[in-house]
Amino acid sequence: MRTFFPDSRPARAWLISALIAALSVLLVASGQAQESTLPSIGGAGGGLISEQQEAEIGREVMASIRRSAPQVTDPLVYDYLHDVIYRLVPSAPLKNRDLTLAIIDSPDINAFAVPGSIVGINGGLVLNASSEQQFASVLAHELAHLSQRHFARRMQQQETSAPLTIAGMLAGIVLSAVTQSDIGIAAIVGTQALSIQNMLAYSRAHEQEADRVGMDILADAGMDPRGMPAMFEIMMKNNRLQGNRLPEYLSTHPLTQSRVSDSRNRAEQYPVRDDIQDTQEYHLIRSRLQVHYSRSAKEAVETFKDYLDRPDVQKTDAIRYGLAVAHLRDDDPDSAVAVLNTLLENNPRRITYVVTLAEALVDQGKLDQARSRLREALDRNPGNYSITFWLAQVETADGNGEAAAEHLKRLTRERPRQEHLWNRLAEAEGMARNIVGVHRAKAEYEALMGDLEAAQRQLRQAQEKLPAGAPMRQIVTERLAEITDRLNTRRS
Repeated sequence: MRTFFPDSRPARAWLISALIAALSVLLVASGQAQESTLPSIGGAGGGLISEQQEAEIGREVMASIRRSAPQVTDPLVYDYLHDVIYRLVPSAPLKNRDLTLAIIDSPDINAFAVPGSIVGINGGLVLNASSEQQFASVLAHELAHLSQRHFARRMQQQETSAPLTIAGMLAGIVLSAVTQSDIGIAAIVGTQALSIQNMLAYSRAHEQEADRVGMDILADAGMDPRGMPAMFEIMMKNNRLQGNRLPEYLSTHPLTQSRVSDSRNRAEQYPVRDDIQDTQEYHLIRSRLQVHYSRSAKEAVETFKDYLDRPDVQKTDAIRYGLAVAHLRDDDPDSAVAVLNTLLENNPRRITYVVTLAEALVDQGKLDQARSRLREALDRNPGNYSITFWLAQVETADGNGEAAAEHLKRLTRERPRQEHLWNRLAEAEGMARNIVGVHRAKAEYEALMGDLEAAQRQLRQAQEKLPAGAPMRQIVTERLAEITDRLNTRRS
């Protein structure tokens, strides 16, 4: 039973509908705000686009991302990246700290911030950073773009542009999460592609401001601002190695040698701290992603075995863990269990080891053992996302739809914007023969994917199956009214 990462979806099939939705939102936003003014650089309030309009744009953009870009749904990866962002958020000057995290399943270096408090990260960002401080610096930089509302400022600069160009700008942001997004833009807007690429690129002043604010965020969060120029150096090196193919991140975040030097000089102004170290979890998740992006499972096994055999490489637990994950990918759960049991002897309560062991036990068909391990871990870590997710997986594998649905309902309450959870909940409710539950879960999934008509149909079917006066019918009716209002707004 393999649920590590989802299969990729074709991006282009949904692109036209994404552009239409983006265009409608942006036309409303720009039309309602022509007389507004933005603050000068350095301020974060006001703007050509109101915060409410930004939220609406963000909702449409996120729906487009869900439809067009394969995402990482591995709960261990998500939990780690979520934790890192929320280590930084208290130090970021954000008005809205309820972020939506999109983890794009791509080995390329990329991250982006979109109006509506959306932060996107490519899995390759973790792989290409050589330290947690470097990785976190990109997240801090993107949080700075959000806090300074740089997207709205770019809109102000382009307020006289044709509507199609504005819509293309938003579509470009969506496609920046997809491999070879420049080709997608060219295919849709033809000769305007270069203009849109220029619009997507943040200005030098905005980038410098995001560098400055991002370093402040890092320092205040107890991380090392020197990670930012170090990460810039890695990006510059990759740029040189790739020749004419500009990395996605640099196509929207222009990077020059002078900017790298400026960031290094600024970083050196912060006091040196000897107590800043990478977390163990960063290195474990990095190994996990390295296995995922390996060309084959056998190559991943050989790579991590080679690390352990080389005298010049420190034999870390992260390397051993990478070998265990590689064995899992290679359909060899017995070898994975042997490695994980050794790791657990020294660190019996590390959630990542326990959850990965449960994955291996499920692959062995030892569902009772997996359930027991996970329940013990959940007693120690109430509400933990990864543990609860895998408990649901165990119950699903064992045919216990009702128990799986209870775990998944808890997760959807805590993380209602993760569409794959609603899909899994619909499956569990079907297994439990709760047809109303199936319709409700499918409705939430369709709403997140931007198909409000389908969500409306699902809720109407749920409503029809509930007796008048039932409390659940009232809940369904209220949600149906919300979806209908959104649909009417979109059509008007």
